[in-house]
Amino acid sequence: MRALLCRQYGTPDTVKIENVDPPQLRPGTVRIAVRHAGVSFAVILGLAGKHQNKPGLPYIPGGEIAGAVLEIASDVTHVKPGDRVTALISSGGFAEQAVAPASTAWPIAEGMSDEAALSIASTYASIFTALEWSARLKSGETLLVHGAGGASGLGAVALGKAIGARVIATASSPAKRDMAARFGAVETIDYKNQDVRQRVLDLTEGRGVDVVFDPVGGELFDLSLRCVAPEGRLLIYGFASGKIPQIPANLLLVKNVSAIGYYWGYYMGWGRQAPPPGTIERQRKNVARLMEWSQTGRLPSLPAKIYALEDFAAAMGEISSREAIGKILLRL
Repeated sequence: MRALLCRQYGTPDTVKIENVDPPQLRPGTVRIAVRHAGVSFAVILGLAGKHQNKPGLPYIPGGEIAGAVLEIASDVTHVKPGDRVTALISSGGFAEQAVAPASTAWPIAEGMSDEAALSIASTYASIFTALEWSARLKSGETLLVHGAGGASGLGAVALGKAIGARVIATASSPAKRDMAARFGAVETIDYKNQDVRQRVLDLTEGRGVDVVFDPVGGELFDLSLRCVAPEGRLLIYGFASGKIPQIPANLLLVKNVSAIGYYWGYYMGWGRQAPPPGTIERQRKNVARLMEWSQTGRLPSLPAKIYALEDFAAAMGEISSREAIGKILLRL
């Protein structure tokens, strides 16, 4: 089968499409004919050897896939060959076939596209878990979302609105800010040319925001510390800026603020420790609920740009340059 193979850590230029043997089916897994695979910042970190779960070499990158079930292990009962599914795996997604844990292979709702299903099972499900489980976002609270043009930021804007929060979004370009407004942000901020802290305080009558969703890090995180409300929560979702912030503990202390780290892989069983009992089943229910929200119009589909597998370097370049608006996919 064709697959994108990484033999040494580096940049997207160091990986190549090669012919490799299909992965072996194991107990508790399903074999999937991959039609689309999601590209994310985590993929680029993995290729560079900088992801927290450093993959061994050689390996096939890609952790979000959608396609049709080809084969199931004898102990799998909730899907069958021919079913359309979206699945989450620690690696192996940029290939014509992938083997996924049955526990993270979820049927795609009837009439839903691969692109929409991938956005829900990966981006939306991860963000929903972050906002609901970790940050405990409630209806009526104010949510500040950074990086609101990318898939994670737009997803947080849409889910914040769906939960009932008032959403303020920061983004670097007019196109990204317009998209954030379409997804539910009541106010948008140009973080390159506006005073983010002052603007947020003006919009909240000096109080600050209840929750910050930050997939960017760097200077924006530092600004968030100064415009979060007393007893607010800073949700650390990633560091797309490339700069990992250092948190002055005194600023957390004087406002009773919580800084919350969030790694979704822990809830998927990809971390060094097993996830809490029942977590995967809760995730399955979350995905089903989010697919229902999508079908009823409560949750908009993320905009998606699709590249051929041969154009993987361009797809990853759009992510690393932070030019992407919405979801970036590869078509197998």
